[in-house]
Amino acid sequence: MKGVLLTQYDGKIVGPVAWLLGHLMNGIFNVLNSIGIPNIGLAIIIFTIVIYLCLLPLTYKQQKFSKLQAKMSPELQAIQAKYKGKKDNDSMLAMQEETKEVYAKYGVSQTGSCLQLLIQMPILFALYRVIYSIPAYVTIVKNAFSPLVENLMETAGAAEFLQTLKGASLYSKQFTNDAFVNGDVTYIKNTFIDVLNKASTADWASITSQFPSLSDSIERTHTLLNGYNNFLGINIGDTPMYMITTGFPEKRIGLLVGGLLVPILAALTQWINAKLMPQPNNGKVDPDDPTAQMQQSMKTMNIMMPIMSAFFCLSLPAGMGIYWIAGAVIRSIQQVVINRHIDKIDIDAEIAKNTAKYKEKQEKLKTTRNMSMYANLSTRKDDLSSKNSSVSEAEKEAKIKSAQDVYKNNKIRKDSLLAKANMVKEFNENNNNN
Repeated sequence: MKGVLLTQYDGKIVGPVAWLLGHLMNGIFNVLNSIGIPNIGLAIIIFTIVIYLCLLPLTYKQQKFSKLQAKMSPELQAIQAKYKGKKDNDSMLAMQEETKEVYAKYGVSQTGSCLQLLIQMPILFALYRVIYSIPAYVTIVKNAFSPLVENLMETAGAAEFLQTLKGASLYSKQFTNDAFVNGDVTYIKNTFIDVLNKASTADWASITSQFPSLSDSIERTHTLLNGYNNFLGINIGDTPMYMITTGFPEKRIGLLVGGLLVPILAALTQWINAKLMPQPNNGKVDPDDPTAQMQQSMKTMNIMMPIMSAFFCLSLPAGMGIYWIAGAVIRSIQQVVINRHIDKIDIDAEIAKNTAKYKEKQEKLKTTRNMSMYANLSTRKDDLSSKNSSVSEAEKEAKIKSAQDVYKNNKIRKDSLLAKANMVKEFNENNNNN
């Protein structure tokens, strides 16, 4: 089993995306290092900006769909009212067909923004993986841990002590993994870096106290990482909760303010972003209207997300909070720009153009369908004609006479199809003679 976080995430869908984004993050950090500002916080912000700019076309399509959906909503509601309470198969099929025609007329897919969301989700999950485990993807940061980790691997009791650190609970299974127990050097090194990467300032003090012989190596590593993690005077490797609980009793105002600002800004920016997004219609939700139910769910989520962001930010490293703040700010700016652009679009003209396209498509489809039916009929007719032409009139008369002889000689059952056919034939002949 590979390391869960430091060894790059290897999920079938998110794993390859995280690998690709990891190279992007590594490149950004290398550029910052080359110009003398190797800062993880700044790298996270630039990284987030690049990703959301790449997702801008999908975001635009989502917002355009929301605008068109508001226009076509009355027509969809009219269809739902028309077939309300009708559960028979014909009514359900008719309702689906009419709904499909409305979506086609407005030029949007029935899946709406679901497809765009499905494309974005693996990217956003991978983004989280990369930021949450920077050393797994950024070579310079990983190498900063290496000298100390190599010393710890040679020190008795180091593995046992690292497991007592608060953040080590995330990696408890790695310490009991066969690769760790059997002495896989790479796996052990990755596990140590996983734990140290989540160590707070207090944890580093505990490590120094426990292993005084390694104090110089611990100090060098911690100082180097502090330089990478320092962002606007706070260590983004620490959690806001640690900053608050440390800053308050020690009257360290800067640390206390930093600890409070991260979750507050995360919640505030999420709330602003939710407000800028198209809002669902207010009013009573129709239990039979899936669109209204989805809109109500979105409204509830928009209320809960800022609260959840603040709560999670308290217990996660401040770097994750910076990512959430940066993401919300970028999305808000995008939202303002997109809203202004969409507001300039003549939606009615767009609908008219889509309606014309839909009618043209339907005409082509109708013509193609009629031609196909005619071709099939012609083919069948030709097949029948060819089959019939292969049998001469003399052969036909011989077969009919043979069947009549069989019937007259009583060699068939009286209730058979052949018997009944001959009875009809005799009846017709008698009527003609009369």
